[in-house]
Amino acid sequence: MAELMKGKVAAVTGAASGIGLECSRALLAEGATVVLIDRARDKLETLCKELGDRARPLVVDLLNGEELSGILPRVLELGGRLDIFHANAGAYVGGPVAEGDPDEWDRVLNLNINAAFRSVHAVLPHMIAQKSGDILFTSSIAGVVPVVWEPIYTASKFAVQAFVHSTRRQVAQYGVRVGAVLPGPVVTALLDDWPKAKMEEALANGSLMQPKEVAEAVIFMLSRPRNITIRDLVILPNSVDL
Repeated sequence: MAELMKGKVAAVTGAASGIGLECSRALLAEGATVVLIDRARDKLETLCKELGDRARPLVVDLLNGEELSGILPRVLELGGRLDIFHANAGAYVGGPVAEGDPDEWDRVLNLNINAAFRSVHAVLPHMIAQKSGDILFTSSIAGVVPVVWEPIYTASKFAVQAFVHSTRRQVAQYGVRVGAVLPGPVVTALLDDWPKAKMEEALANGSLMQPKEVAEAVIFMLSRPRNITIRDLVILPNSVDL
């Protein structure tokens, strides 16, 4: 353990599983205090007991706008400060548009776009005032390469990329960095609705990554000198031809 994040406080949304959990583990391993944000109260509290004293649970329904907009004082109460905010939580939907469920689309778009942007809005003034901080998004390769079998998800990640690029330019003058990690397919619950045959093929040919590999990329991004911003970090399995 190099303790690259010693003394820092991070908050991670969607932290009870998948990429969010692995990023939280990695930040803890590097010495940070981490506020794990998720709606799964029991799972979150159990995880934080396992992860140790520097893991602090914060139960938030990210689709409740009023609740989400009020996260900053709760994070500060738990962590004492805030240096890193990782807008990681997201949902996935794939399939033909003509056969899709617009109500399901609404949930995906609300979580991937509206909730992510609102959460950043809640914490960004604090970082601007302290003249330092990192805002990080879990985006996707689908945010730069339109994926034909997931047009709604792709659209949501294109929106994230536009937000990252424009917001970064607004706040760089205040010492706040904004960036995104853009993984290819990762073995998480987001892929639960993949067709079984597609999942088996992807596992067999090595075209899926593990959440831990994304977490390692996140630590790399956050540990760069303060005069350097990794705006977009695309990570792909070698067998993915994009």
